[in-house]
Amino acid sequence: MIKAIALSVENIKRGGGPFGAVIVKEGKIIATGVNRVTANTDPTAHAEVNVIRKAAKKLGTFDLVGCDIYTSCEPCPMCLGAIYWAHLDKIFYGNSKTDAKNIGFDDSFIYDEIDLSPENRQVQTEQKLREEAIKAFEVWSLSKEKVCY
Repeated sequence: MIKAIALSVENIKRGGGPFGAVIVKEGKIIATGVNRVTANTDPTAHAEVNVIRKAAKKLGTFDLVGCDIYTSCEPCPMCLGAIYWAHLDKIFYGNSKTDAKNIGFDDSFIYDEIDLSPENRQVQTEQKLREEAIKAFEVWSLSKEKVCY
């Protein structure tokens, strides 16, 4: 956790946001990551997403079972989703989402939006061409080469 916090402070000096993350396996640091949203002009470049990408690449797998993540702040909805998709065992965090909200990083509206049906969300949503799109799912379902994740 100390490393994740140190990364968050160092990253501010490098033009990034105040967020750092570390993935650990069997007591050893596998990868580190920091927030590079503005520096990389990438809204998905959160510390947790960046560290997951690095750890997965280093370990040669998309499944990070057996690993824990230490992050300087409670993960936002996007990062929480990425953590679940990566199958990390445990999340340790420093600052809370309320602490983040207090300095201008408020993601509570996203949690609120998730609970709404698509037609009631702020971002206009419309389903199109389902009959065409479902074909990819049918092909996937029948594929003998698929790797489930």
